[in-house]
Amino acid sequence: MVEMSEHSDISEGSSTISAYPDRVPGAMKIFYAIGASSETIIGVAFNSFNFFFYTNLLGLSGTLTGLSITIGLIVDAITDPLIGSLSDRWKSKLGRRHPFMFVAPLPVMMCLFLIYSPPDGLQETGLFLWLTGIVVLMRSSMTLFHVPHLALGAELSSDFTERTRVMSINMLFGAIAGAATYFIGMSYFSSFKEEYGNGLLNLSAYPVLAITAAIMGGLFMLASALLTLKLVPRLPQPPRDIPGFSMREFARDTRSALQNRNYLFLLIGYLLLSATLGTRGTIDVHMNIYFWELLPGQLKYFGLGLLIGPVIGAIVTARLHQRFDKKPTIVGGLIFLCIFSSAPVLLRIAGIFPENGSSRLFPSLFGFYVLWTTAGMILLISVMSALADITDEHELTTGRRQEGIFYAARSFFAKASSGLGHLLAGIAIDLIEFPAGAKPGTIDPEVLFKLGLVDGPIAVIPGLIAIGFYLQYNLTRERHTDIQAELKRRHRASS
Repeated sequence: MVEMSEHSDISEGSSTISAYPDRVPGAMKIFYAIGASSETIIGVAFNSFNFFFYTNLLGLSGTLTGLSITIGLIVDAITDPLIGSLSDRWKSKLGRRHPFMFVAPLPVMMCLFLIYSPPDGLQETGLFLWLTGIVVLMRSSMTLFHVPHLALGAELSSDFTERTRVMSINMLFGAIAGAATYFIGMSYFSSFKEEYGNGLLNLSAYPVLAITAAIMGGLFMLASALLTLKLVPRLPQPPRDIPGFSMREFARDTRSALQNRNYLFLLIGYLLLSATLGTRGTIDVHMNIYFWELLPGQLKYFGLGLLIGPVIGAIVTARLHQRFDKKPTIVGGLIFLCIFSSAPVLLRIAGIFPENGSSRLFPSLFGFYVLWTTAGMILLISVMSALADITDEHELTTGRRQEGIFYAARSFFAKASSGLGHLLAGIAIDLIEFPAGAKPGTIDPEVLFKLGLVDGPIAVIPGLIAIGFYLQYNLTRERHTDIQAELKRRHRASS
């Protein structure tokens, strides 16, 4: 039995709602958020560069490159909820989540390095198989950390707004690490400017970047797992009578989660949002080098935008949730994200955006970048916080807490952004016949125009459709307060 504490939300003989009934200690928020840093370090090192590396430098077709990541996504569709269900039921001295978090770092580190170090002499089929195999292994290994880590965050507090604060700090740490990784990476590539004209064309530079990101990402995973280990006695534990894990129980858990209306609409909206974010993120390097004709020395400062926007978003989201429900915050964030992310290309097409080489070009791009990353941060924090509320609603209707299953969706769709994005962008790159290995300034203007259409108005279409699904979400603050009260009555009655 878990020891009772005046600060914990624990009742005898049943699973607790959360480790803390309201405020989570500041140090514990930071220890938890360190884990998000590992996700973004690995994510930026993988998502920002691998598509350009394989298509433009190694000559793998865009469609095959995208297909390899999508195959990994299909595997994720099984492994993410599988690990979520398994960790929901896991019983050990290290609790439900931490055993999985400790296993993940080493294989993730090895796989990130191998992605940028394919064997010499591989032809297209060999490159495709190599990339596919390593991506599947890396993402499955990342699932072992990411899904339990996200579920752990939902278990820290049961308070409506405090959950938003926890997720804000978590995503802020992720944003800081992602911004630093991007800034350092682009600064590193810019050091090869004299030799290569554009350092991103230096094939031999990528393994060094991969090693650095792998070591840092792995260390942050391990640090978060160790520093949050003392939480285990306070955390929700599986009910004593819960059946052990089996494929039958896994199918039951998944079916039960998908029957939750709010979860289903949030999930579909997130999938569509992932397509928008993933497509733009995948061709980001192509756009910056060829469409806008920027250099890595300029691109590295987008890392500051990756920091400024999320900092603003993390600061204002909890305040927005104190004043508004989460649904209008989600919908508003998505609308502004679509507007600000597509505006530069649309304004260029309209002939009213600064020309390439103009001193006003980079500041204009940077301004829109900060705006859309701010909107994106508000949106993603709100979705993460809403998922925690849905786990309470689910427990009320089913009697079971399944943070692992519900946050498996967040893990899956974080990876779906690269999977769907790679596939859609890869097909688009092949359809517009974008030349591999071309130098900036040599691309046919018609091809560049089509590339801009993909990055601008076409990429935001799934995001605009997602608005309709987010509008169906109906778990209000008042309803959540009633749910929390009923859950606490049940726990007291069962003690």
